[in-house]
Amino acid sequence: MSDATEANGTAEAAESGRPDAGAGGRHVRVVLVDDHRMFRTGVQAEIGQTAETGVEVVGEAADVDQAVSVITATRPEVVLLDVHLPGGGGVEVLRRCAALTADAERPVRFLALSVSDAAEDVIGVIRGGARGYVTKTITGTDLVDSIFRVQEGDAVFSPRLAGFVLDAFASTDAPPVDEDLDRLTQREREVLRLIARGYAYKEIAKQLFISVKTVESHVSAVLRKLQLSNRHELTRWATARRLV
Repeated sequence: MSDATEANGTAEAAESGRPDAGAGGRHVRVVLVDDHRMFRTGVQAEIGQTAETGVEVVGEAADVDQAVSVITATRPEVVLLDVHLPGGGGVEVLRRCAALTADAERPVRFLALSVSDAAEDVIGVIRGGARGYVTKTITGTDLVDSIFRVQEGDAVFSPRLAGFVLDAFASTDAPPVDEDLDRLTQREREVLRLIARGYAYKEIAKQLFISVKTVESHVSAVLRKLQLSNRHELTRWATARRLV
């Protein structure tokens, strides 16, 4: 290859912003959003071999503010989004990136990737604008396939999670919105679920990367908004709604 030809090829690659496509000529730019660095590293190792998978990881983020900044700067085709994040959770990322999601020419599409399989989490992020929801038990091969399907505009769900969405959006027997639950912020819902599961304040603080005092403040806000008196009533309330 001549120097001129090589230079032209480099310029074209820089202009397109893409490395060589993977198997089948497919290519997708992805941002990973998860507050656990080791998990992000594992996903990157599993799916980020661009020449083989066609997936190019162009950015990572560990909380809501970082996520919005990286997504805005890189404009990926797909964002792998954890549901529970410091700063407001995946729903807050979706809310702040709504304009990018709605862009008709270059839409940024979101695929939730979470350890949680709770109906509330699934329905919350789908209402927020995500195109799908898969759990972290998914294989690398299936995750790559799900990413490309979301890029193409498909809706993708782990098998049993699709039923939650169908029940929430297709049923005419039950209201699609829980007004009591909607009074709570995303972080208050996270604290509520952990309290209902029997976690101590210190354990919740460690898991959510917040102080014990902040946990206490969230619990007080939850009790006030739901008009409950103590954590035992709160646990019964959450259990009745199958949030635990």
